[in-house]
Amino acid sequence: MVQVPVVVRHGARELTGAVRAGESWADAAGRIATTVPGDPVADDLSGDVLRFAVDPDQRIVLRAMTRGDLPILSRWLAAEHVRRWWHDTEPALDRVVARYGPRIDGTTPTRMWVVDLNGHSIGFVQDYRIRDHPDFALLTPDPDAVGLDYAIGEPAWVGRGLGARILWTWMRRARHRFPDATAYFAAPHHANAASLRTLDKAGFVQGTWFDEPQRGGGVETVVGCTLDVRRVLG
Repeated sequence: MVQVPVVVRHGARELTGAVRAGESWADAAGRIATTVPGDPVADDLSGDVLRFAVDPDQRIVLRAMTRGDLPILSRWLAAEHVRRWWHDTEPALDRVVARYGPRIDGTTPTRMWVVDLNGHSIGFVQDYRIRDHPDFALLTPDPDAVGLDYAIGEPAWVGRGLGARILWTWMRRARHRFPDATAYFAAPHHANAASLRTLDKAGFVQGTWFDEPQRGGGVETVVGCTLDVRRVLG
């Protein structure tokens, strides 16, 4: 068996090792980084070398979204860099409340999370079981997978290498929330190169392109991206 090299960066240091037989990528990174404070997060898992980072000065937390967060969600959805890809709702506050309020209240299968970076809210993630959305489940390889959508809403934090680390934080949390799930699934627009690159760096693998029905009656061509939970997280 060929061992997969792992590098964990901590400041100017680079700790090196490899994934052992039967070991997940996350467990390998944790073992290699036992001498430094903090937990390794994905930096770039798309290459021949798995690259993680430990940055004690960067604390990413996902917290349950509340109705008090809906005004800032409305502002994020109205931001040009988000609205370009997030077409399923109008960003006016009353429409955002009507669409996302039930998710926050727990009356729909979808759950909403706010991404806090060092105490500042910068974006959001929503997740759901694919099987709870029958039309979507027909298009995916694993209806029991956990689906997710995400965005960095604050323009100042876009393009700063946070995407994979945010997804990693969500993934580690989802591992406990959905212990039976063997796959996570996202389907960004085929032209959304930044999102596809973020998923690659977090350990997702691109798969089938398919046309996804939209609320307005049209379709968009998206790329199905799947994460093997056991291989990556254990």
